[in-house]
Amino acid sequence: MIFVRVVDSKLDKAIRVLKKKMDKEGVTSDLKKKRHFEKPSAQRRRKRAAAMRRRRRDQSSH
Repeated sequence: MIFVRVVDSKLDKAIRVLKKKMDKEGVTSDLKKKRHFEKPSAQRRRKRAAAMRRRRRDQSSH
């Protein structure tokens, strides 16, 4: 559960903080993924591609 404290009726700032916290925890990306059904084969393909990107990034940094 994400909590944001509103101080001195600064609602705009509280909304920005909430959005930043949601992005950090991956809530928005999770909602985007679950908006449409993804076939299991497409899910595996996406995860495999992400793993390859991570591996290439890690190898290039060493």
